[in-house]
Amino acid sequence: MEYVDQNKAGEKTILVSVNVQILEDLDPEEFRLLAKSAGATILEHLTVQRIRPDPKFFIGTGKAEEIAEQVENNEIELVIFDQALSPAQERNLERILKCRVINRTGLILDIFAQRARTHEGKLQVELAQLDHLSSRLVRSRSNLDSQKGGIGLRGPGGNPTGDGSSFIAYSHGATQRSARQSS
Repeated sequence: MEYVDQNKAGEKTILVSVNVQILEDLDPEEFRLLAKSAGATILEHLTVQRIRPDPKFFIGTGKAEEIAEQVENNEIELVIFDQALSPAQERNLERILKCRVINRTGLILDIFAQRARTHEGKLQVELAQLDHLSSRLVRSRSNLDSQKGGIGLRGPGGNPTGDGSSFIAYSHGATQRSARQSS
């Protein structure tokens, strides 16, 4: 497996920190630094207050529409959320925002993918990415941005014409076997 090294100008990004009363608040400065470490060009960092997460968009329909307008007006390529999103919320947000959406976990995995140097380290990152991707398989066929790389897309490659679940299952097994052999 080969990792894509992105040393170009960072992707235009909006960061979204969501303060939810029933969830633990995360440090917005740490989140901003993580995004910069991944190579994001941060155009805006929004903070959203919610009593509880919206089941469809996490942030609510009105705020999602507001962010969608900013995405269109500023040609944003990526929106990163500080809280964990369900696969359905991630897909719903991608549809309304018309750009890629990742959460903190995807961001951290991308940073690890950029920095892994040893064979064992690369295998461990790949396994973690495959585990994370396996729950996020239902994507539109038009979302093949992984072919050009970018934040949240570095790491395990794939065959965009094949079945995603069988590819991930195969890759996960192959990576585990390789990790056992290198230990």
